[in-house]
This record gives sequence, C-alpha cells and structure tokens, in this order.
Amino acid sequence: MSRVKRGTTALKRRKNILKKTKGYRFGRSTKKRQAKEALAHAGAHSFAHRRDKKNDFRRLWNIKINAFVRANEKKSISYSKFISALKKNKINLDRKILADLAENNPQSFERILNKIN
Repeated sequence: MSRVKRGTTALKRRKNILKKTKGYRFGRSTKKRQAKEALAHAGAHSFAHRRDKKNDFRRLWNIKINAFVRANEKKSISYSKFISALKKNKINLDRKILADLAENNPQSFERILNKIN
C-alpha cells in the first residue's frame, strides 16, 4: 500500500485562520487555537455593534434636529412636539433627512418649520 502524506488540508485551514487574525496581539495572531477563539469573539462583537451603530446614528439625528428646532427664534418648541406636528401635517421626512437638512441646509429646514403651525 502506498504512503499517504497528510497535513495539507490542516495547514491550509491554519493559514486561513491566521491570515484573518493578522494584526491581533500576542498569541492570537500566531497560535491556531487562540486565533480561532479570537475570531469567534470578534465576529460576535461585530454583529452586535453593527446593530448598535444604527441606534447611535438615530440618537445623533434626534440631537441635531432638537438643537436646530430649539435654536429657532420664531417657534421655540421641543423635538417631540416638532415630530408630532410633522406627522399631523403629513410631512413624511425621516429623521436622517431632517438632521441632514438641519446641519447642511438650514434654509430648507426653516421652510419646513414654517409649514407646521
């Protein structure tokens, strides 16, 4: 029976894992077992933080809208009253767009403020 040399698959698997952990510190970048564990944790954190990022942006949009609405001299109202008035007047702009208008195009945001009574 001929001799079978093994190890190429295991070596390939190890190389792929270590390639993904390039830049990690200590044994997590050089030792297969530690690298595999580090990758598992990194994957879990990245999944969770992708969700958190969406919440963070929504909070930021709310803060930007509130700051501009309260800074307006004519109608000094709160964020929640502003959003409520938008819904009553059937102005369908999401918070992302409103925050962008407040930051980059204050004249347009001013016109929206004037439309709500």
